[in-house]
Amino acid sequence: MGIIADKISDLKEREKKVLQMGGEKAVAKQKDKERLTARERLNVLFDPGTFREIDMFVTHRCVNFDMKEVEVPSDGVITGHGLVDGRPVFAFAQDFTARAGSLGEMHAKKICKVMDMALKAGVPFVGLNDSGGARIQEGVDALSGYGQIFYRNSVASGVIPQISAIMGPTAGGAVYSPAMTDFIFMVKNTSYMFITGPEVIKSVTGEEITFEALGGAMTHNEKSGVAHFACESDEDTLNQIKRLLSYLPSNNMEEPPLANTGDNPRRTDAALDSIIPDNPNQSYDMKDVIRSVVDNGEFFEPHEHYAKNIIVCFARLNGRTIGIIANQPKVMAGCLDIDASDKASRFIRLCDAFNIPMLTIADVPGYLPGSNQEWAGIIRHGAKLLWTYSEATVPKMLLVTRKDYGGSYLAMCSKDLGADMAFAWPSAEIAVMGAAGAANIIHRKEIKEAENPGEKRKEKIREYEALFSNPYCAANRGYIDAVIVPSETRQRLIEALEIMCAKREIRPPKKHGNIPL
Repeated sequence: MGIIADKISDLKEREKKVLQMGGEKAVAKQKDKERLTARERLNVLFDPGTFREIDMFVTHRCVNFDMKEVEVPSDGVITGHGLVDGRPVFAFAQDFTARAGSLGEMHAKKICKVMDMALKAGVPFVGLNDSGGARIQEGVDALSGYGQIFYRNSVASGVIPQISAIMGPTAGGAVYSPAMTDFIFMVKNTSYMFITGPEVIKSVTGEEITFEALGGAMTHNEKSGVAHFACESDEDTLNQIKRLLSYLPSNNMEEPPLANTGDNPRRTDAALDSIIPDNPNQSYDMKDVIRSVVDNGEFFEPHEHYAKNIIVCFARLNGRTIGIIANQPKVMAGCLDIDASDKASRFIRLCDAFNIPMLTIADVPGYLPGSNQEWAGIIRHGAKLLWTYSEATVPKMLLVTRKDYGGSYLAMCSKDLGADMAFAWPSAEIAVMGAAGAANIIHRKEIKEAENPGEKRKEKIREYEALFSNPYCAANRGYIDAVIVPSETRQRLIEALEIMCAKREIRPPKKHGNIPL
């Protein structure tokens, strides 16, 4: 055997040792928790045989607390690149079997290196988080590592898609990098996010709470809105990430990928002609409208469990990716509140950053009234919608199905906020407010002085409805481009998207605006 063969044999032995990760016992423990290992996760995410590891042999440099004698394979994180559905992606996967995937100086440097490479190459970056947090033995070096990652999250934001999956415990400083990325996936019953854990909370405040209730997948999907997706298993999470990537461009200089969906662009749906209830106070499911209009009835919904009074989702029209923002009449009558405003605003900025045209479907009676909303800052949060729609330069389409009143009419992408094409169904009601409220204000004195105030009030409500509870007053002023037959909605939207897809809009040069955060 020659010297080169010996060297190759030595390389193979070194690789074999690293590939064992934290050893048999640690790997078995991971399996007992129904969680894949870091390497298995990467194999599921990437197309077979395409993942190429970077920095396999990196080791820590810590000598404190007897760490000099401690081996941490790959320093607790596997980094590299590969193909997802044939498209290049960079990723890291923290290895909980190796020192609990704790983050130290070199662990962070590995992540930073692939983040820099992803940014230079203009390809998406995926982080699979499964870590006990900072490696305390490395002290401020570990904190510096987190800081370097946060900085890169900020620099890469809006340039390449950044996706985080929480696939185990993620605590303390480890939660902030995922929070700075575009999307967070969590696994039900096996993943957690919190700044301080249950034990610390109990010692400080006396409150007793479980890991799941404090920071589990459904907690962050339903209550905090920190996470966008709650998945059934590791495999489900990784497959959902692939699905998300299929809607996104690789970077902000590209258009989203075109898909051949096979759905007829001229398809109509007669069911839409009767979907609006006769009773204006009765609800219907906006998702039925979305399914009818988009290719093959398929859409992909972030924040499905959070602020359900508004829907945000990705879909396709004639193969083109679109982002949809729609009021949901089934929940709180589709009113806008603080959480809905935040949810929609962030999605709008994501779509605008990555050249994804937007469709807004409006059926909204107004902003949610109440002292709790006012004291919590509905003015500031509600203004985010006005800001983000005005700021967005991608093609913007509006469809008004029923109620579209007052400030919420503006907040759901009116012509004045930059809608390029605005459509309304004949059932649309576009006005400053509902007929009952308007009649009470405009004709207060007349109603009060009438012989029969109740009848006079009804008369004035009907009068107002005839004048304003329709789309034609807005159409007369050019605020609505066309009143359309509901069953023909898909065809009209596709035509609008095709004609506007090459839209270019130049704004005044500036460093950045001061969004009402």
